[in-house]
Amino acid sequence: MESWIFLFLIFIIAIWGKNQSLQIASVVVLICKLFPQSSKLMQLVQDKGISWGVTVISVAILMPIALGQIGFKDLLNAFKSPAGYVGVACGILVAILSKKGVHFLAASPEMTVALVLGTILGVVIFKGIAAGPVIASGMAYCIVTLLANWGLK
Repeated sequence: MESWIFLFLIFIIAIWGKNQSLQIASVVVLICKLFPQSSKLMQLVQDKGISWGVTVISVAILMPIALGQIGFKDLLNAFKSPAGYVGVACGILVAILSKKGVHFLAASPEMTVALVLGTILGVVIFKGIAAGPVIASGMAYCIVTLLANWGLK
């Protein structure tokens, strides 16, 4: 019963925050919960969903190349300005943080709850996009590791 209430509250918060993605996600999960046979599907989505999401985002990112809107000339131009170098560096950093974050989430299930709450608050209150839990977990990993190295837990 608790999960139903929790998901319904997330749906209400998503409506309040006018976040269509979170509304759709919460409704899809609530509908899945209506069917006891869907537990294997829900487990599969839990296990593979982030990977699938990254694949979908990657496809969307590659579309301008496929449509001829971005070419080698644009790639070379990226290295002609400080912003281009910053963009490349941030892309590398995000990839590294995401790798650390995925492992951190697997090792620290309690972090998942905190990250979900933080993501929901960021989406609803600050009109953010729920694309950052893995990156956020990577950032959390770095901070927790740093604190542990300083003897703090």
